[in-house]
Amino acid sequence: MKKLLAGLALLGFTAGISAETVINFDDGSTYTLTDGEEVFISKNTLFKRKIMNNKDTIFTAQDPWAARDHVPTPLDDTDPGSHAWCKAYTPWGEGLTFDMILWQRACDTDNDGKYGCGDETFDASADGGVCSS
Repeated sequence: MKKLLAGLALLGFTAGISAETVINFDDGSTYTLTDGEEVFISKNTLFKRKIMNNKDTIFTAQDPWAARDHVPTPLDDTDPGSHAWCKAYTPWGEGLTFDMILWQRACDTDNDGKYGCGDETFDASADGGVCSS
């Protein structure tokens, strides 16, 4: 009975863990795979197979996947760590991520939890003129 309960607890725990697979395209757009979706990558032409009622097989070339689910953000056209990126980034908006760590190191250089006067990147930008010396 204990083994059964432990197995059910483990099954319940693993069912709660999930990961998304996101494909990033060269043009900056993305596509997120849904559960059960698979990816096939090839430099050559991929073919779909269709079996007819009379058992004939027909192969047709697969068109490149055109679907995208990218949601544009103000950060899209900025370089991470730049003044424009630092201004547009929302600290802790995603939790602790690599972008958050970059923001802490490149943007919030005076460690006050915000980006503005006193931060090296801000003071060196065109907006730095609003800061008192």
